[in-house]
Amino acid sequence: MKKMVMVAIALAFVSGCATKQYPQAPAVTAEEASALDCKAITQEIAKTHSIQQEIENTGDFDGRTVLGVLGDFGIGNGMAKSEARKKVQARLTQLETLRTAKCQ
Repeated sequence: MKKMVMVAIALAFVSGCATKQYPQAPAVTAEEASALDCKAITQEIAKTHSIQQEIENTGDFDGRTVLGVLGDFGIGNGMAKSEARKKVQARLTQLETLRTAKCQ
């Protein structure tokens, strides 16, 4: 019985660390919007696309995915990926809008 409890505690401990760390894209601030020129906006859009790719690569199946499934059925990893995708898409939309306003 003690062995089962120790295994359960070990799994809980390991699964607590199993959530993947997805890159985060901050929202475009007012200061950033006013300071960016057309070239810088294009560079920021490229960086944001790179962050999107990094999110997808981080989401690939690996050992952390297995641990996440054992710990919380993968819900934590799914939520973290979903939030990261929303933030990066919001930043991309802001940058595209800024490019339309400043560079047309």
